[in-house]
Amino acid sequence: MHQKRVELLKKDFVQGFPAFCGFTVDRIEHGAFQSRIKVRTEHKQQDGFVHAGVLATLADHTAGYSAYTIVPEDMRILTIEFKINYFKPAVGKEIVCKSKVISSGKKIIVAESEIYDLVDNNERLISKALVTLTAVPMSKIV
Repeated sequence: MHQKRVELLKKDFVQGFPAFCGFTVDRIEHGAFQSRIKVRTEHKQQDGFVHAGVLATLADHTAGYSAYTIVPEDMRILTIEFKINYFKPAVGKEIVCKSKVISSGKKIIVAESEIYDLVDNNERLISKALVTLTAVPMSKIV
């Protein structure tokens, strides 16, 4: 992947709500995207765990960007279906999301996101999402 495209995706990833949440980019490869979040007090729910909505947003957004790595620059990616399983509560100071494209067609792309809680520098799988996305020309969105 060209460095110009990598830089564009890094910048594009951290806008709007994801920027507000504090998402950052770790790694970008063709068909794969990795992100992270440093857990803040406002990310937690009443029991002190990272809120499921934060994890779902991270999983969905990162999956979308794994899809962006395989489409032309004039395409936009939109989620059309999303399923997430939560295995364990997130209790660490950082959360890492590793997403990869597992199936791609002309318009429909399926990606999976694995979410890891970092506890004592060890990754612990806490959640997994399956995200179905569509690639749409930018000219058809606006």
